[in-house]
Amino acid sequence: MYEYEIAMNRAADLIRRADEERRAREAVRRARAARRETEARGAEHESHSRRRHRPRFARAV
Repeated sequence: MYEYEIAMNRAADLIRRADEERRAREAVRRARAARRETEARGAEHESHSRRRHRPRFARAV
């Protein structure tokens, strides 16, 4: 009976760990997706702006 309880606790622990690892992977995936979306939104906004670009070099006096 004692060995059965140990096995059940071990199985529950493995399930818990797998669930935590899955949640961690999902959080990383969501963060990456949010970062990509932010970068895409920013690049899209800049590429379609009508404002003239700033000169690369300062004017000579």
